[in-house]
Amino acid sequence: MFEQTFKNIDDILHKDAGCTSELDYTEQSSWLLFLKYLDALENDKAMEAALEGKPYHRIIDAAYRWEAWAAPKTADGSFDHHTALTGDDLRDFVNTKLFPYLAGFKQRASGPNTIEYKIGEVFGEITNKIQSGYNLRDVIERVDELRFGSQTEKHELSHLYEAKIKNMGNAGRNGGEYYTPRPLIRAMIKVLDPQIGERIYDGACGSAGFLCEAFDHLLPQATKADDLKTLQTRTFYGKEKKSLAYVIAIMNMILHGIEAPNVVHTNTLGENINDIQERDRFDVILANPPFGGKERKEVQQNFPIKTGETAFLFLQHFIKSLKAGGRAAIVIKNTFLSNTDNASTSLRKLLLESCNLHTVLDCPGGTFQGAGVKTVVLFFEKGSPTHGVWYYQLNPGRNLGKTNPLNDDDLADFIAQQKAFADSAQSWSVDMDDIDAATFDLSVKNPNGGDEVAMRTPQEILDEIAALDAESAEVLATIRGLV
Repeated sequence: MFEQTFKNIDDILHKDAGCTSELDYTEQSSWLLFLKYLDALENDKAMEAALEGKPYHRIIDAAYRWEAWAAPKTADGSFDHHTALTGDDLRDFVNTKLFPYLAGFKQRASGPNTIEYKIGEVFGEITNKIQSGYNLRDVIERVDELRFGSQTEKHELSHLYEAKIKNMGNAGRNGGEYYTPRPLIRAMIKVLDPQIGERIYDGACGSAGFLCEAFDHLLPQATKADDLKTLQTRTFYGKEKKSLAYVIAIMNMILHGIEAPNVVHTNTLGENINDIQERDRFDVILANPPFGGKERKEVQQNFPIKTGETAFLFLQHFIKSLKAGGRAAIVIKNTFLSNTDNASTSLRKLLLESCNLHTVLDCPGGTFQGAGVKTVVLFFEKGSPTHGVWYYQLNPGRNLGKTNPLNDDDLADFIAQQKAFADSAQSWSVDMDDIDAATFDLSVKNPNGGDEVAMRTPQEILDEIAALDAESAEVLATIRGLV
């Protein structure tokens, strides 16, 4: 129903000089979708209040409402082309009046968990990149066709938005940071099996894929009105450092049905982990923290195990942020299991001694598009030491790639076997007594001979070289900035 509308929006943005990539298309669609959604939400709330004979005070002032500047209507409900702003008038209104007004909500909001605060955060973080007011007018008219009325409509919009995020993840320019394959996320959630009433956290939430999938997992369990309120307001928590990802996370959660997402725009690693109190801890942590990033010395001071590797700092943060008995599933580079540097060894020791690392899922190359690295998923529970680790080597029986991505069926056997920690050709257990007490090496070594490495295609090797080149360029740019 809405697929063609989304395609038309991208076609218009593609023609605009200010939008140069899939990342820009998603960002610019996001702020317009957000305002259209907000208008539908306010209309619903006003109607509910009227039915109950109560007054409703709208969040947005009259001049800045969707029907005033974006989509004015005539008496018969059709689009009013005579009063609608267009061209330079429209672009100037958006840039000099609308965005500053909306950004001001952050200062005027009563607190960070309000929809007002989220409005202020979103419009304080992004800018309108659509340079032509005529293109902007065309995009607005397409967005105005979208409806958020029924659950079916919201469901379709959330699927289309997920597809946009996936395309953005495949678009390069570090796009992969925004996208974790949804089948992998769903498998991680099924193993942890969160329940209503538990608090779920992702401190590197990107586009909020983990939180949205966890919401979809829990929604069928919500049988009472109070359950829905719990899911809406005190279940899902995220932090995200990058502006674009933050905006997309908010929009993605809203489209999935979470009206005022508890996502904070902040550098999670800027917080000293010694300041994390019991009230700050969570029952369930799901995350795919960025790896390979290099954190500055002052950020490293926030952690007992000093390292420039972003993912290793995040792992310390996650262990500290779990409640006793809390459960986590974290994606990390497979080199974490065997690296011999002091930070890696100390971190493995910390993990094995303070948590029960019960499962390691070894993911095949190509799981993450264009990432050029192999990953594992660590499943652990805080509060008791590790006695043994169950390994599962995922082998979909084919080369994974853009046209042949990971799917839910690929992970069905893992989920089934994991319940009983069963041994098979792909799975085996290692006793803690067999883990080297000096190095805490956790390398994946399939005793069934399953670790034969399939020959990689030339394209996969080229993708890895490109990813490593991009990483090197980023490091060099950082060094140049310091010189």
